[in-house]
Amino acid sequence: MDTERALLKKIMQYDFTLKELDLYLDTHPSCSRGLAMFAKFKKLREAAAAEYNDKFGPLVPEQSKNLRSWDWVSDPWPWERS
Repeated sequence: MDTERALLKKIMQYDFTLKELDLYLDTHPSCSRGLAMFAKFKKLREAAAAEYNDKFGPLVPEQSKNLRSWDWVSDPWPWERS
């Protein structure tokens, strides 16, 4: 598996984990272990997304670093890159 796909897969795994923790914390808002896990995976997701953005471009428009033109609409779209 190439680096880009592996990193994108890792980001998706972190997103899934964060969503599951989000649902758990909705019913257990004071769970210190759940809160710690959420903070850990949020940090991991942010680092992986920043790495992806630096190496392959933005996943979402808010990550665009180009201040001279709107490069978000440039082909290919992030999910079409391979």
